[in-house]
Amino acid sequence: MKRLAVALLCSAPLLSVAADMNAVNHAAQIASGVGAGTAVPSLGFGAVLQTLVGLVVVIGFVFGCAWLARKFGVHGGKRGGLVKVVGGASLGNKERVAVVEVGDTWLVLGAGPGNVRLLHTMPAGSAEVEGVGVTAPSSAGSFGAKFRDALAGEANKRLQKFVK
Repeated sequence: MKRLAVALLCSAPLLSVAADMNAVNHAAQIASGVGAGTAVPSLGFGAVLQTLVGLVVVIGFVFGCAWLARKFGVHGGKRGGLVKVVGGASLGNKERVAVVEVGDTWLVLGAGPGNVRLLHTMPAGSAEVEGVGVTAPSSAGSFGAKFRDALAGEANKRLQKFVK
């Protein structure tokens, strides 16, 4: 049985060479049998309709999955729980400070790799929520304003090169 399998595997390249030689020797006969326009199948109304129906089914499936996820899945909106995150700021790559409301008390928590520590407690609503974020002492304006000013300065420098 193994010899028969080896013989078939060894003869497969010879059969493909024979088929190629047949195509070379009878190319004119093969080409005359193919009519103009028959090499490319035309798309009829049925094929286009089948494609459109398939597309509608797939889009409907995507919207159906989104509806099911919204109805039964995790909601990104408000949750009625005991703990509510009031605000927070990133202090570095792995460090973060967060203000968490538990009942009528705000807890200022410091989170680092592998630990969370209580930094301060205060009554809820004792500070403005907008004031919770950390700002750098040397920043005079937002990043967008700084970037716009830097871009305007570069544009003026390049413009001065062409004016001179």
